[in-house]
Amino acid sequence: MPIVYEYDSGSTTCFWVHLRYMKLRNQTQLSEFLLLGFSEDPALKPIIFQLFLSMHVLCVIGNMLIVLAILSDPQLHMLMYFLLGNLPLVNVCFTSTIIPKMLVNIQTQSRAISYAGCITQMFFFIIFATLGDFLLAVMAYDQFVVICHPLHYTTIMNSWLCVQLVLLCWAIGVLHSLLNSLLVLRLSFCTHLEIPHFFCELNQVIHRACSDTFLNDLIMDLAAMLLGVGHLSGILFSYSKISSSICTISSTQGRYKAFSTHASHLLTISPFYGTTLGVYLSASAAPSSALTAAASVMYTVVTSMLNPFIYSLRNTTMIKHLNIVIIEKLKEETTEAEKYD
Repeated sequence: MPIVYEYDSGSTTCFWVHLRYMKLRNQTQLSEFLLLGFSEDPALKPIIFQLFLSMHVLCVIGNMLIVLAILSDPQLHMLMYFLLGNLPLVNVCFTSTIIPKMLVNIQTQSRAISYAGCITQMFFFIIFATLGDFLLAVMAYDQFVVICHPLHYTTIMNSWLCVQLVLLCWAIGVLHSLLNSLLVLRLSFCTHLEIPHFFCELNQVIHRACSDTFLNDLIMDLAAMLLGVGHLSGILFSYSKISSSICTISSTQGRYKAFSTHASHLLTISPFYGTTLGVYLSASAAPSSALTAAASVMYTVVTSMLNPFIYSLRNTTMIKHLNIVIIEKLKEETTEAEKYD
């Protein structure tokens, strides 16, 4: 209870003690955030639910087919496909941290997410987002070695180096996420905070705090410069060298084949980085705009859904092995059905 003084000279002190008490009480009562999503119109919610459910199902099926094809065929147990197999797993985990909760909220007509659930969602989202970024950078380096140094590919991209690169990606992702999550835990929040987004995005959560967020903003900006701009520069450098090497290929067919692989990878990373930079650069201008949430769909869901079709399925070897996997699955289902007839 607040302290009450009997004399007038202490009335000012009493007021500030009471105010401090009320502030601390409100902060400790925080139990949930409210995710505003895209629209509060009841007529639009079934459409949004069906749209995101369809995209999530396509994302899971498409990416897991790639993983299944790589695991089931020994001919695909190569370094190139080792890197390619990690990306679909990250895509599935990436979307699964945010889409199921949004679908549950729409179905139950609730916008609430618990404080612990919000921090957990944010933690895993940052891990898989960072991991996806670095995997794209590693795959760009792999393409650089394939095209620019084909005779030394097996020497440079040996199995130990690939494992080290993937482990390094995981380590950076976990450390980056852990640092940001711990910094969010130190913040104080008021009760029933509304987040104008469909998931607990780091920037939105930070700017709903009642306490000073200078350190959080500083770490977030430094991470964006060091991690984001750093590996994006690496990707652009790799592809500038790749483009130069492709132009020196004398065979038209060889040039076309190299450019096809090169272009498919660029199609994968361009929507991701384009929308990500657009969202974060415009966040300061319109931090609560619904357009920010809508644009975030591109780099969170759409790119993860399209990655198998843009990158993996343009690979003729991958298409052949996917057909084998699908045909074998259909034969197994047909055999099982015949047993019960």
